[in-house]
Amino acid sequence: MLSWLSDWFWQERLWFPEGLGWADLEDRDGRVYAKASDLWAVIPLALGFLIVRQIFERLVATPLAALLGVTEKVRLHALYNPTLESYYCNTTKHPTQSSVENLSKLTGYSVRQIQQWFRRRRNQDRPSLLKKFREASWRFTFYLLAFIAGLAALIDVSTTPLPIRDSIQPFTGPHFTLLPSQYWYYMLELAFYTSLLISVASDVKRKDFKEQIVHHLATILLISFSWCVNYIRAGTLIMLLHDASDYLLESAKMFNYAGWKNTCNYIFIIFAAIFIVTRLVIFPFWIMYCTWVYPVTLYPPFFGYYFFNGLLMVLQCLHIFWAILIVRLAFKFLRSNESVEDERSDRDETDESGEEEEEKEQEKQKTKKNGPLLNGHPVFNNNHHKAE
Repeated sequence: MLSWLSDWFWQERLWFPEGLGWADLEDRDGRVYAKASDLWAVIPLALGFLIVRQIFERLVATPLAALLGVTEKVRLHALYNPTLESYYCNTTKHPTQSSVENLSKLTGYSVRQIQQWFRRRRNQDRPSLLKKFREASWRFTFYLLAFIAGLAALIDVSTTPLPIRDSIQPFTGPHFTLLPSQYWYYMLELAFYTSLLISVASDVKRKDFKEQIVHHLATILLISFSWCVNYIRAGTLIMLLHDASDYLLESAKMFNYAGWKNTCNYIFIIFAAIFIVTRLVIFPFWIMYCTWVYPVTLYPPFFGYYFFNGLLMVLQCLHIFWAILIVRLAFKFLRSNESVEDERSDRDETDESGEEEEEKEQEKQKTKKNGPLLNGHPVFNNNHHKAE
């Protein structure tokens, strides 16, 4: 059964256009090509990234946070109550008003104490500012180094006399040898995204958590597939385009966590401009043109063609989704000069803010019941017509 599945999975008609196959990827005449077996190196590299990350966050990111003035907010902890803790963990973290009243009867706490307990308990589960800063620092470091490595790999490849658009040719078969710079660029990028997928459960969770998972999976599949069939040049350009803006976003987060609001805002505007140019202009109208339109002039479409471009379309949909969030934040800053805040992150709840919300809700209920109030007294409508 396993042998049959292996033969079916690796059949040439799925991976290559007509007339090409695995035999064309065998090393010959001093030319070296990417091989699927090379991907086994990703596993130890990904584990190595997880270890290096722990060392980096403790020895580099933590002192850097202190240097930049990252300070933690004092969080009041919720006193342990087995009834409330069980409800919080097993039912919901945001109880309704009727549930709060029922819990008040069960525990002997007042309604306000129950609401306060849940606010404090939710805050306990939120990641600390230092944790966010250390995660952003690690990603900033990798994305910056990866962008530099991608530029080096692109310069290494560009020694060909062909223009870049013509030299991409990802579906023209295994005509381009694998360079050492491309090998390490691919392996490190794939290992990094694999490590992110492994650590996703412990990383800071944001509102676009599901989109991030889809992005990581699509990226890993794209890098792996392009490696196996030697679409190295297209893959190198795609990874470089993504790295071009990611390090700016992470640096903006770092300055935001440190309280350097103006620096964060200006970096974010630069990031937004580069993101839109690279992912909404260059990526769809240049890169995807070379993977979607150009290949069919040489070969009839095949499974690998649809699979590769389908994953690129998934990435493009995510680009549009994130671009909407980015543009909304950028316009908010440009119009009102407010500090840029990540809409995907949860904010700490304070007891004061919670009490204000409760008072507003109580006033709304009173207004519905008694009509509008003037100095605490109901206002009666005396504008009756004489005919009435």
